[in-house]
Amino acid sequence: MKHTSPPGSVKVSVDKQEQERGHDASDEHVRELVRKDQDRQYLRALLLTGARSAPSRPANAGFFEGLRARVRSQRKKPQALPAASHVGDEP
Repeated sequence: MKHTSPPGSVKVSVDKQEQERGHDASDEHVRELVRKDQDRQYLRALLLTGARSAPSRPANAGFFEGLRARVRSQRKKPQALPAASHVGDEP
């Protein structure tokens, strides 16, 4: 792995952030930054995909009431338990 050293003012900022966030080493801080950037890129891709998709029905009060009704009806239904399997049972 290639090691790099940031310029003085950036190093001071990174050291301060490491202390504030409780990182023991710069490597942890860099990994956190990389993960956050990956999350940001993933979210951006989702947003762009959504923006390119065909319009759907509006998310108005009726839409959200329908969602609430679906959740309420699902809560009332008993949850089915998976069938028990027995040792030696073969399909």
